[in-house]
Amino acid sequence: MCTGACSRVLGAALWPFALLCIVCNIVLAFPDWKTQYVHHWGEYLTPEILYLGGIIGGGIMVMVPAVHIQATGRKGCCGNRCGMCLSIIFAAVGALGGIYAVATSSLGLVHGPVCQYPLANGTLEWGRPFESSLEDFSEKNYLFDTSLWDVCRDPPGVTRFNVILFSIILASGLVEFCLCALQIFNGLFGCVCGTCNEEEKETYH
Repeated sequence: MCTGACSRVLGAALWPFALLCIVCNIVLAFPDWKTQYVHHWGEYLTPEILYLGGIIGGGIMVMVPAVHIQATGRKGCCGNRCGMCLSIIFAAVGALGGIYAVATSSLGLVHGPVCQYPLANGTLEWGRPFESSLEDFSEKNYLFDTSLWDVCRDPPGVTRFNVILFSIILASGLVEFCLCALQIFNGLFGCVCGTCNEEEKETYH
């Protein structure tokens, strides 16, 4: 496969993951599918949701490079060595976006959701009952012990809600990073060898 065709494939492959990150980040702001938590976002939503790792990092910072990477593979002004060199820069931006999405979603998973949970004296309090550091990551962590998930009383099911959506953003961010890294190497080859568009034009002549 020539570098131009590879760019078209990689650019098209980035779109669904970018859209998935955006949708998941938006949905995270509505635990239990209610809007009341957004109205008091500083108190009821985790900071990692508000970092917009899925919208900015895995979303916008990947969608913009995806447009250029796809255009690079087409015949025309973008399908040349200069376009391939520019695609390296765009791919690097996309890779950074993927890393940002992975970092924020990882923090969201490690620290757990904000929810209302019971204290030792039986009173209910809003906070992060599973908050921990990477050093505390063990089999006793809530991610590996689903029996702890019911500690959160409100919003109902928020732990599963957060784990699933943050995991999707994390996985999508990793895939985006890998695709953008591939485009960086593809762009380097394109700068040296071209996009094959010149060869196709010669064939028609």
